[in-house]
Amino acid sequence: MGLFILIVVFAICVVIGFPVAFALGVAAVSSFFYEGLPMMIAFQRIISGISIFSLMAIPFFIFAGELMFHGGIAIRLVHFASAAVGSVRGGLGVVNVLSSMLFGGISGSAIADVSALGSILIPVMKEKGYDDDYAVNVTVTSSIAGIIIPPSHNMIIYAVAAGGSLSISKLFLAGFFPGVLMCLCLAAVSYLVAVKRGYTSEVFPGFVILFKNFFTALPGLFTAIIIVGGVLSGIFTVTESGAFGAIYAFFATIIVYRALTWDKFKLAVTNSVRTTSMVMILIACSGAFAYLLTFYQVPEKMASFLTGISDNPVVILLMINLMLLFLGMIMDMAALILICTPIFLPIAVSIGVDPYQFGMLLMMNLGLGLCTPPVGSCLFVGCAVGDVRLEDAVKTIWPFYLAILIALMFVTFVPAISMTLPNLIG
Repeated sequence: MGLFILIVVFAICVVIGFPVAFALGVAAVSSFFYEGLPMMIAFQRIISGISIFSLMAIPFFIFAGELMFHGGIAIRLVHFASAAVGSVRGGLGVVNVLSSMLFGGISGSAIADVSALGSILIPVMKEKGYDDDYAVNVTVTSSIAGIIIPPSHNMIIYAVAAGGSLSISKLFLAGFFPGVLMCLCLAAVSYLVAVKRGYTSEVFPGFVILFKNFFTALPGLFTAIIIVGGVLSGIFTVTESGAFGAIYAFFATIIVYRALTWDKFKLAVTNSVRTTSMVMILIACSGAFAYLLTFYQVPEKMASFLTGISDNPVVILLMINLMLLFLGMIMDMAALILICTPIFLPIAVSIGVDPYQFGMLLMMNLGLGLCTPPVGSCLFVGCAVGDVRLEDAVKTIWPFYLAILIALMFVTFVPAISMTLPNLIG
């Protein structure tokens, strides 16, 4: 009965419009009352959920991403990507994917990717004769690269949800090949759809312009090198690398690009504080919620349910993927990382899946949820930026979904894609 109350109260709160963080907190407190457990335990779990030093990296990552969003780095990356692959048939679609891979690898945020690159590329693609739905669909689906390609604050959340025993530097490395693989699949689909629709290509500007645009974009790309390289080399902790990355992004946007005005800086700070507050409240309330999931033995019951259907690891992984895909369609990503990791990670480990590989599987599934109705935040933002009706975008987005699913199947069943780089550092 207590588990029923936990789930039903949470569902009711979400349906009536509560923020997910507060829905988790209210559901947890309701179950604590029902079980007669001391409320002190609930508050201890809430506080302990955010009393983790590595979480300090999240506001720095978010702030660095906001500075780069408002500081002119996105447009430089677009110019470089356009010079590099714009001459391909339907090249602006491929440019969009490559730009997302580069910018996502810096900002670590899918929403920032859609907002920054969408406002630049979607109008240009329309002007060049690309259909509205195509421009939006490429932008929205390629934005998932920001979640997978390091650095990503969602990976820090996953590390915390997994019990704090995972190396964040290894998680960063594990995301590189899956993110690139997904972008290659999306680029291939973008090209095929462009050929089918008869889109034209851009003129190759020459190697001089290509190298010029590369060196112009290099200061922005160097942000990711500082953050990821600092962690992998052992020079910085993940929190210190986030701080240095934010400081570098601040000076790069002011001194190098000279695009960060006072008003844009205030907006970056405001957005960073708002996003960080939301994430931290979510992590705090999920601590109490996760405690009750363990109290009601949900992971064990879920494991028994899945193994009761089949003991084949392939079938179990497919069922986990389906569950995560469905949940990603109806709930916020950060909340699902915190809720699903304690449930599904032990099951995955029990059938031989490495926790780092499972993290990439989790990120890709929930990332796809950001692009699917009814609550796909990236899809909504992309449609708003591109001034396209949601129904029109969804009708033609399925080839891009298919590309992501193909990459997901490779990541699920070919461990080397995720584990090659982490294994290099032991």
